[in-house]
Amino acid sequence: MRLRALLDTDALGLRLLGGEDELDRTVRGVMTTDLKDPSRYLSGGELVLTGLAWRHDAADSEPFVRILAGAGVAALAAGEAELGDVPDDLVQACVRHRLPLFGVNESVAFATITEHVVRQVSGERAGDLAAVVDRHRRMMTSGPAGGGPDVVLDLLGSDLDLRAWVLSPTGRPIAGSKLAGAALPADVCGQLAAEHLAAARTGRRGPHRVTVGTTTYSLFPIPSAGRSTGASRDVRETVLSDWLLAVEADAGDWPEERLDLLQGVTQLISVERERRDAARTVRRRLAQEVLELVQTGAPPAEIAARLRVAAPVLLPGLGAAPHWQVVVARVEWDGGDIEGGPVAQALLEEILVNPLAAGPEHSDRIAVAHTGEEAIALLALPAVSSEHDGSESGLLADTLLEAVRDPLTAGLNDDGRLTLGVSAAVHSAEGLRGALEEARHARRVAAARPGRVCAAGHQELASHVLLLPFVPDDVRRAFTARLLDPLRDYDRRHRAELIPTLEAFLDCDGSWTRCAARLHLHVNTLRYRVGRIEQLTSRDLSRLEDKLDFFLALRMS
Repeated sequence: MRLRALLDTDALGLRLLGGEDELDRTVRGVMTTDLKDPSRYLSGGELVLTGLAWRHDAADSEPFVRILAGAGVAALAAGEAELGDVPDDLVQACVRHRLPLFGVNESVAFATITEHVVRQVSGERAGDLAAVVDRHRRMMTSGPAGGGPDVVLDLLGSDLDLRAWVLSPTGRPIAGSKLAGAALPADVCGQLAAEHLAAARTGRRGPHRVTVGTTTYSLFPIPSAGRSTGASRDVRETVLSDWLLAVEADAGDWPEERLDLLQGVTQLISVERERRDAARTVRRRLAQEVLELVQTGAPPAEIAARLRVAAPVLLPGLGAAPHWQVVVARVEWDGGDIEGGPVAQALLEEILVNPLAAGPEHSDRIAVAHTGEEAIALLALPAVSSEHDGSESGLLADTLLEAVRDPLTAGLNDDGRLTLGVSAAVHSAEGLRGALEEARHARRVAAARPGRVCAAGHQELASHVLLLPFVPDDVRRAFTARLLDPLRDYDRRHRAELIPTLEAFLDCDGSWTRCAARLHLHVNTLRYRVGRIEQLTSRDLSRLEDKLDFFLALRMS
């Protein structure tokens, strides 16, 4: 707003005492002070209000005005409540430094002037910024990205003096305005993400206000562009993958215009999110193709050929043949009415990003596919040099979830679970099938543990389980057929459910009462079924060796 507009508002009780030629100056804020030297609190463009308590004699006016002029303030307004008329020495000092001077009638409170200026300035800034944001949105939706979220956040900083950050659902910083300065501490990011996810799960509408220490943040959900937002959509389908905008301010008393503007900003950032997601399409397709070859038993040469195509995409700029690691994840919701595969896929793409990794963006080395309820990540690692010290390379399960456990637990609430399994690094296509089976076994180990978010690595697998993926296919087929085909044939003819009974019996460590309770059978019925299994296979389920053979056959089938 212009200084001239202040004189046109009778309710402010201002009269001009000097500086008529400077009334077109722009007012960017307001400050009240009675300090002799308020320079440390001035940034330029302010209307300074003072009750003149700093003035003890005429000699004090010149240095005070010189400080204000040097700081670039827009004007000075002096209250008349204490001294009556504004002293002439102050008027002359303002004339010498070309600083507009107003007198404030004693009946008008400084708070009234402050409220008026802040309301006018904020409204004008919001209007200007809305126009800029709208122009930027049109640019981004009609052509290449215009600088990403950082550009939008810089607009918030320069035009509304708002420090803001874009965070992932796990609290990973994605963008921040220049005004924001240093990055938010990791623990603050994690707490903000957890609070946002918890609020989203309870159905509360944003923005969500959170106080961390002495600082208040307002958290705005960033909508998912291109996805259905109808009332029938379950929040669990997106809550673990959507970004959020964290603003260092309390939006509780914001006018509707500013809230609408911030909602527009989140929509603009969602366009950039959609662009980044689209860039992952190629890597997802590569992962799907490789994993289909692995799971269908394709020859290693064919898998190796596909990996050679994938390597330049997943390791841009690095010519060395990579090592590969597999991570398997499942997200399971109580009731089973939400498909977990897509959610697990989005989570793996987020969790596996290492923000501290040097060189190419770490997410460019991740390819994630999903099949049904399971998501599978194919992670490319730079080849280990001959000088490698022999320490464990690649991703470690015990450190994978350290930074994201609290936010994800809040998002899963009390009706969801995330379990992950991590394989060892393998050096060739021949080892990829074993790595996939290894990661799946490790995930089962994680699923047996308490907690909403669990992971396990290949180091935690029992030796016989670790060896299973490397048994030749013909040996696996012959072994399982010899033990299980008689039971399958009998089940097919008589619907006797001998295979499910055998699995439950082994899971219950051979306990008749626990197994009968699990299957809702009388113990005598269970004994009849186990006897039939022993008769058809010529094995004795009271012997450890036979139990182990059945266990291995079921795992390999």
